[in-house]
Amino acid sequence: MSAEAPRLRPYTAADEDAAIALWLRTWQQTYPDIDFAARLDWWRTRWRDELVARTKITVTENSGLMTGFVTVDPATLYLDQIVVAPEAWGTGTAEALVDEARRISPRGLDLQVNQDNTRAIRFYEKQGFTITGEDKNSSGRLTYWMQWRP
Repeated sequence: MSAEAPRLRPYTAADEDAAIALWLRTWQQTYPDIDFAARLDWWRTRWRDELVARTKITVTENSGLMTGFVTVDPATLYLDQIVVAPEAWGTGTAEALVDEARRISPRGLDLQVNQDNTRAIRFYEKQGFTITGEDKNSSGRLTYWMQWRP
């Protein structure tokens, strides 16, 4: 990764393959025990029918390569996805995406995070999010609901 700051821009339909590949690579690194490649058809359908259709998506690039994205629905305040390429962890990319999510949804943000993803929980807490509840995701993993309000 170069030291250049990530460039933020709106998602376009031409970004779909890169975004899905980044989702797969990042989640596979985070949870190597889950076969995310087996979920690609499900994810592509969800990406197109739910996220692209209902959320505002911003991507980050560094040296012309997608390094992350965030999906936010300002009507519901829900931040569904924040994905950062492993090689961009610790470069300010995630912080830039959270700042963009706050710009898109200035009234606040809500998200769900796996309880065993302590790295993400610590990151969100550093960004001012607080745990507001517990739940389970569609995979049956225990999650926390987290919230940020201005």
